This record gives sequence, C-alpha cells and structure tokens, in this order.
Amino acid sequence: MPDLAHHNLDIKRVAILFAGGPAPAANAVISTAAFSFLEEGAQVFGIKHGYSRLAEYTAAGPLTEGDDYIRFTHDTLINARSSRGIMIGTARTNPGKHVSSPEHLKDPELVAPLRRVYEGLCSLEVDALISIGGDDTLKTANKLKMFQDNLPGDARRFPVVHLPKTIDNDYSGIDFTFGFFTAVETLAEEIRNLNFDAAAGRAYFLCEAMGRSAGWLAYGAAIAGEASMVLSVEDITGALADEEVISAETGATRKVMAIDRVIDRMVDMMLAREREGRPYGTIVIAEGMAEFLPSKYLEGITRDDHGHINISLINLSALMSRLLAERYTERTGKHRKVNGLQLGYEARCAPPHAYDVILGSQLGVGAYRALVEEKLNGVMVSSAGQFDLHFVPFEELVDPQTLVTKVRFIEQNSDFHRLARFLETCVDN
Repeated sequence: MPDLAHHNLDIKRVAILFAGGPAPAANAVISTAAFSFLEEGAQVFGIKHGYSRLAEYTAAGPLTEGDDYIRFTHDTLINARSSRGIMIGTARTNPGKHVSSPEHLKDPELVAPLRRVYEGLCSLEVDALISIGGDDTLKTANKLKMFQDNLPGDARRFPVVHLPKTIDNDYSGIDFTFGFFTAVETLAEEIRNLNFDAAAGRAYFLCEAMGRSAGWLAYGAAIAGEASMVLSVEDITGALADEEVISAETGATRKVMAIDRVIDRMVDMMLAREREGRPYGTIVIAEGMAEFLPSKYLEGITRDDHGHINISLINLSALMSRLLAERYTERTGKHRKVNGLQLGYEARCAPPHAYDVILGSQLGVGAYRALVEEKLNGVMVSSAGQFDLHFVPFEELVDPQTLVTKVRFIEQNSDFHRLARFLETCVDN
C-alpha cells in the first residue's frame, strides 16, 4: 500500500464540491462535512454546480457569493442531513479530461482548465478541498493534487480529499457507496409493481437499470424486486459472449454480446415459467450491456466527453424487448407482449434511507477527520465494518500511467452473484 501523503496546514477555510450525477443522501455527506468544520470555527464554502464555474475562472471574473458559491452556516444545515437533492447542485464539467498521463500535466494548454480551477479556489483562500463524486470526479481530484505537486516550491497548495459517490456502487476501495441501497429500493418497488401488472396481463416487462460499468444496481433491484431474471455486463462471458473483428488489417477484435444467445436465454426462462403456470414476469438488464452490442446496432451512435457511448440514444430496453418478443414467437408460434422500460433517474433524488444517511454522514465526518485529525492529502474516505473509517490513497485507486480509475465488478460466482441465480427462475444452461 502506498504511503499516505500528509500536510501541515491549519485548516480554517475549506471548500466542498459535488460533481456528476445525483445520489440519495448527498446532503447527508455535504452537511455533516460542513458541520464538522463549522463546529471548529472554520469557514466552509459550498462550490455550486461542480466544476462548471471554476473551470472558467479568470482573474477578471471573480467568483460571486450566491451565484458561484455559498457560505455555510449552522442555519443552512437545519434538517439537511435527511433531505433530498443536492444543496449545492452538481454538473458534469470535467476540467481534467485532456490530461491522460502524468506528462500531460507539464503541457500548459492541456492543464489550463485544472489551473483555472486551482486559481479559482485560491481566490477564496481555501486551505482544503473536499471533492464528492464518481470515478471521473475522483480522477479530477487526483489530477488536481498532481497539478499542485508540480507547482514551484513557494506556490500556494491545499490538500484534496475525495468522498466516493455513485448509485452504481462500482467503486474500488469501498464496499457500498451512499445512495446505493436507496436507489435499489426505489427501483425494486417499481419492479414489484410491474410484477403485478405483468401477472394481470400475462405479459413481460424488460427493465433497463442504470449501471454503465457494472451490474450492482441491476442485481440489487432484481433481487429486492423479485424479478424473474437479471443480466449485466459481468454476464457477457462464456456462451453469452462473442468476438467481433473490428480491423481486418490488424486482426483486432472486441468482445461483444452474443445477442441471439442472450435473447434465447430469456426465452428459455419464459418457457420455464410457463411450465410452472406463470406466463408473465420481469427481466432486469444493466444499461452497460449496450457497450457490448455488435457494431451493427451502434452505427451513428455518438460518444460523450468521457468516450462513453451515448446509451440514451440506443434505448437498450426497447431494442431487446422487441427482439425478445420476436424470438418468443419464432420458437413457440405464440405471442407474448414484452414492454421495455428504462429505470434510474427517479432513484437518484429519492428520500434517503437510514443506512445511506448514516453512511453518508460518516463519510462527511471522515473528510474532517482525514484533513484535520490525520492531516492527510490525496486520499479517498472509505467505510467498512461498523462504519469504521479508512483512508485510501489516490495511488491505490488510479492507474499511475493512464490516470484511469479501476471499476469494481460483481465477481462471477461470488455469493452475491450466485444469490441472483438462486432466486430467479431456473434455466437449464
């Protein structure tokens, strides 16, 4: 394990920033972090809407209180811990998107957005930054620390501590992320409702859950919602995977979904349920399976700033529900209605459950403990066991050459993965 980096600052002014998609219990994290510092007499600034304003900072355009940041007081934190939404807003602006290796930090043009962020925070004379967000925000936190490491010896520096956030729960370095279980329960309740709708009409619902990189949310919602089947990116292996040639010249290939076999597996499940007298059900798939579609399904699909396929342009649930209905008819000569639905946005600002409020609160307090009690810099706050705090160095979470984070997948044949197999309708493989 890398050595923990320390600072020797007396922290009297701290900035809190939230970036990326919303998650339940966001305000538990923000408010407890702010409260911890306010109790010690520090000033706490809430940077509004992620990095969007900081990335455009110039000396000619100072940050404005109210528009660009707020100054936390005890009054602003009343009843905030269990409230919905994000009290300082969010955005997906990524000031480090052009920096993909340590060498890029020496290029003034590539590093310019990070420099503007640094200068904007320096204009507030902050002694520390608390970053809250997903894997891209973790990467930005690491790059901002590395940017400061490369500054001249007499330059102003402030430590950076990161708090992990994603309802996808695919973060390395922590068992569960705040908001995950609230999001699972929100989607599970929808699936439970759909189960009754499906039974009434002898139909199927094919639900596409959020989860670009891993299947935690799909699996959790399927298990808690009593779905008939769940599949995610981790399942695109063995018989459900193919290789597609993407360059005849080099022989390069990419792993793709064996979509015919995936659809047949679903039909097998439908037929098994019919033999049991249940001609209806729900199927949950993770949206990230779209990344594994054969190229013919991705023609004309653009990519976002992070290089990800724009999944919203594909509508995986609509595509696969159509293929499933057609294949069912081909194999049986009968018709079965299959409705495709996309689930996820409604879960991101749901009222947080007690577990997520407790976890989020511990992470928020953990930021204070990391910065003030432990004097740490460049760490992610984690929690395990009886909400015991752990401080994980950025170097353990980010590849030192590519500066890319490590995704935490559901392990094939782990007990959690096998739980879904035990509980869904049995299909002979």
